[in-house]
Amino acid sequence: MNKKSLLVSSLTGYEAEIGRWLWCLEDVRRTLITELTGMSQSFLDRKIGQRHSIGTLLYHIALVEADWLYVEVLGTDWDPEISSLFPLESRTESNLTHFEGESLEQHFYRLKKVREVFLTYFRSMDLNDWRKPRVLEQYEVTPEWVVYHLVEHESHHRGQIFQLLRELRDN
Repeated sequence: MNKKSLLVSSLTGYEAEIGRWLWCLEDVRRTLITELTGMSQSFLDRKIGQRHSIGTLLYHIALVEADWLYVEVLGTDWDPEISSLFPLESRTESNLTHFEGESLEQHFYRLKKVREVFLTYFRSMDLNDWRKPRVLEQYEVTPEWVVYHLVEHESHHRGQIFQLLRELRDN
């Protein structure tokens, strides 16, 4: 019997505590990518009832991550290369914008590129900056909370995606 080790590690090259949170963020993504690898285009684009398609949710996950990085953590304009990955706004007035027609590889590329840029900015961060509030008009937020929120956000949507996959496979 192979015994699993269920441990949180710290990503190499980061302050240890920050690296552990980033490892959690990466672990959520790893399980998402593993489950979706090889999925068909029809599964990616298909909506069931009023729920969002998997492609829509993947687009949304990447866009939200980029937005939190540039607006809340860095307080800067988006890098043009990253903004070019998002031809559509994330939301209509009351719902996520439906996004279809892109291959799984294109979705994976967008997710990977945003994450690479995200992780780059945290590499030189120390604990003081990690916990330093960014003062915005409507709230104050720390990079620490941003990462916590992104772990929570992607985990939530990963659950929705996995439920959709189960239903699509059962039909």
